[in-house]
Amino acid sequence: MKLFLKLVRDIKQSIGQFIALVLVIAVGAFFYGGLVTYSDKLSAYTKDYYKEHNLSDLNVYYSQISKDDVAGLSKVEGIKKIEGRYTFDATQAIEDYKTSIKIHSIPVNNEINTPTMIEGSIPTKKDEILLDSHYAKEHQYHVGDQISINTNGRDLKFIISGLCENVEHVKKNETQDHKAYGVAYIAEETIPEIADGFYYNEIVIDAQDGYNIDKLGQSIEVQSKQLSYLNQVSKERTFSYSKLNQTIYNNGMMSKVVPLVLFLISATILFLTMSRIIDSQRNQVGIMKALGIKNRKIRLHYMGYPVLAGIIGSILGSAIAATVFIPMITGSSARSHSLPDITYSLSFYSIIPPIIFSSAFGVLACYLSGRTILKERAAQAMRPKPPKTMKKLLIERVPGLWSRISYSYKLILRNIFLNKPKALASSIGVIVSTVLLITAFGTQAALQKVANQVEDVYTYDLRVDYTIGTSSDTLKLPSSIKNSYDLSYFPVEFIKDDKKENATLVVTEKENSLIHFFDENDNEISLENNGVLVPKSYADKYHIVEGDIIQIKFTAPELNNKTVDTKVLQISSQYSNPSFYMTPAYLKSFDINYSPTSLLVEANSSTDLISVRNFFEQDPHVDTIADKTGLKKSAQYILKQNSFVFIMFTICAVILSFSAVYTISSINIYERNRELATLKVLGYQKNRINRLIFFENIILTTLSVIVAIPISRYIYTFIVKALSSTHQQIPDKFNIFVILIAVILAFILTILANLLLRRKVTNINMIGSLKSIE
Repeated sequence: MKLFLKLVRDIKQSIGQFIALVLVIAVGAFFYGGLVTYSDKLSAYTKDYYKEHNLSDLNVYYSQISKDDVAGLSKVEGIKKIEGRYTFDATQAIEDYKTSIKIHSIPVNNEINTPTMIEGSIPTKKDEILLDSHYAKEHQYHVGDQISINTNGRDLKFIISGLCENVEHVKKNETQDHKAYGVAYIAEETIPEIADGFYYNEIVIDAQDGYNIDKLGQSIEVQSKQLSYLNQVSKERTFSYSKLNQTIYNNGMMSKVVPLVLFLISATILFLTMSRIIDSQRNQVGIMKALGIKNRKIRLHYMGYPVLAGIIGSILGSAIAATVFIPMITGSSARSHSLPDITYSLSFYSIIPPIIFSSAFGVLACYLSGRTILKERAAQAMRPKPPKTMKKLLIERVPGLWSRISYSYKLILRNIFLNKPKALASSIGVIVSTVLLITAFGTQAALQKVANQVEDVYTYDLRVDYTIGTSSDTLKLPSSIKNSYDLSYFPVEFIKDDKKENATLVVTEKENSLIHFFDENDNEISLENNGVLVPKSYADKYHIVEGDIIQIKFTAPELNNKTVDTKVLQISSQYSNPSFYMTPAYLKSFDINYSPTSLLVEANSSTDLISVRNFFEQDPHVDTIADKTGLKKSAQYILKQNSFVFIMFTICAVILSFSAVYTISSINIYERNRELATLKVLGYQKNRINRLIFFENIILTTLSVIVAIPISRYIYTFIVKALSSTHQQIPDKFNIFVILIAVILAFILTILANLLLRRKVTNINMIGSLKSIE
C-alpha cells in the first residue's frame, strides 16, 4: 500500500510529465481504434451485403435479346441464375441544368442485384418507377410524386412507387454526385413503351460458386454468335465494385501502418521516459532496499507507472475515437458510398491492444533500467553516482577558441558531452517527433499533389463517351471546336512471371495534345509508335524499367484473350486511375483493330463550349459527357475524403512531438537539480538558468532535426509504399517547403515546452538539492 501511495505521490509531483505520457499513448489508441473499426466494419459489411443481395458476377450486353434467348443461355455451364433486363439512359431537366439517370427494368421474380427498399414498393405497373433514395433526397422527391424524364427525344412520366439503394450502384461515379446522377428501376411492362417492343439489351449472371468467370464469359460469347452480342463486363471490372475494393484495400493498409508507426513512436518515448525515471530515483531505490523491500516489489512498483499510464491513455484515446473519429468516418462513408444501414461502433476489445502494447514496453523499460540498480547493495544505491571524469573537448584543444566562448555556453557544451547518453536519449525523442511531423505534412502535401495533377494531365474541355456499338464513321462533330482526338479503352490483364493483375489500356493518337504525360521528375514525355507507356505504380510493384518487354492480355471476349509482348517506352507518373497508353499504330501492329469509344474536345472559346456541349447532348450516340469541372471536382473530392485522417494525423503528431520534448526536458531538469541549485547559490539569476536550459534544448533540437530529415525520408517512403497500390500512386518525393514547416514547428514546440518548464526551475529547492550522502 505504501508503495502505491509513493507511486501516486510520484505522479502528483510530476503530473505534467505523466499527462504527456498519457497523451502519447492516447494518440496511438485513438488511431488504432478508429482505423481498425472503419477497415474491419467496411470489409465485413460489404462482403455480407454483396452476398445478401446477390451482386451479379457477369453483365453481358446485346443490341437486343429475347426472353427465349435468355432462357437458352441459362443452360450454359457455370450459370447458377440468369436474368434479362432492359437498360437505358435518361435525362431530367431541373431548373437550369440536366441530370442523368441510369434506368434498369426489374424482373417480377428478381433474384440478382436485388434492391434494398428504403420506402414504398417495387414497381409492378408500367407507369411506376423505383427511384434511388439519394437522388430523391437531393431533389426532394417522395413516394407517390410524379417524375418526368426524357429518353431518345421522348418525354415520359412515372409515379414513384418506392425509394431504394442497390448493391450494383454502391459507387455511382468518382465524386458520388447524387444531385447530377441517379439510378432507377421500372417494371418489365414498361419496356415496350421505351423500346418499341419487348426485348432485353442486357443479361446479369450469378455464376456457380468457384466457377471461372473468364471461362464462363467465353462460353457466353460462343453461345451468342447468332445474337446481337456487344460486350461483357465481369464484376471485378465494374466501376462500383472495383472502386469499393480499392477503398477497402487502402483502408486496410492504413489501419495497419498508421497505428503501428504511432505505437512504435509512443513506445520509444515511453521506453526512454521510464529508463530515465528509474535512473533519476537511484537513491529512493536504495532507501527501499534498506527498508527490506524485496527487489520484485520494487520492480513491480515502477512497472505500475507505465501500466497506469497505458490504461488511462488507451481508455482516453478510445473514448475520443468513439466520439470524434467514428462519427467523422461514418459521415465520410455515407458521402462516398451507398451502403444502407451501415453503422460504425468502437468495440470494447479495441482498447486491449493499446493497453498491452504500451504496458509491455513500459514494463520492459522498467526491467532493463532497474536490473543494474537492483543488483547493488542498499548503501551503494543510496549514494549518488560518482561524477564522470571530464576529458577535454575537441573544441578546447583549438588554440584561442575555448577562451573566447562565454561561461554559459561552456556549461552547455560540457553538459551535453559529459552526459552523452542523456543527450542522446533527449535527442531520440525530438528525432522521433520531428520524423512524425515531416511525415504527416509530407503525406498531406502528396495528396494535394495528386489532386493538382489532374489539371496538368488533362487539358480538354469535354470528354464524350459513346454508347456501346457506335461506329466512328457515323459520328458528326460541331464546327466550333479547336481540337479533337479519339480514345479507346481496352480491359487488359498485365502479366509478369506468374503474377496477373487487371488494368486498363488507353489507345490514342501520338499527336493528342489534350492529354499530357510526365515522368517521375515531372518532365513531360510523349507517346511514340514503338512502345507502351507504363504507369509508375505498376513499374514500382513489378520492377519494370524502360526498354523491358512486358505481356498484356486483352480480356475483352471479342479479342479471344489475345496476349501480346509489348516494349516499355517510358514510365509515366499517373497518380489517379493509372492506365497503360499506346498509339493506334502500335495497337495495329498486333493485328488488333482500333475502334474509338470516346472523344476529347477542345472548344474555340468558352462561349463556343456551350454550343458544343448542346450539340453532343442531342446526339443519340452519346452516352455520357464529362468536362474539366467534373475532373477538378473529382480530384478535390478525393483530397477531401482523405484529408480528415491526415489532419488528425498532423494534430496527433504535434501532440506527440510536444509530449516527447516536454517529458524528456522535464526529466532532464529533475536530474540536474543539484547542478542548477549550485548555479543559483553562485548567484545565477533565474532568467540566466532558464536561458542555459533553453539554448541547450535548442542545440539538441537542431542536431535532432539534422538527423531526423534523412530518417523521415525513409519512413515517408515506407508509408507511401504501404498506402500505394497499382491502382493508386502517391508521390514519394519530399517537398522542401514541407520539411521547412515541420522543422519550424519542431522548434516552436521546443520553445513552448521550455516556457512551460520555467516553473520547475523556479521551484528548485537550493538547500534540499545540495544535500547529499557522502
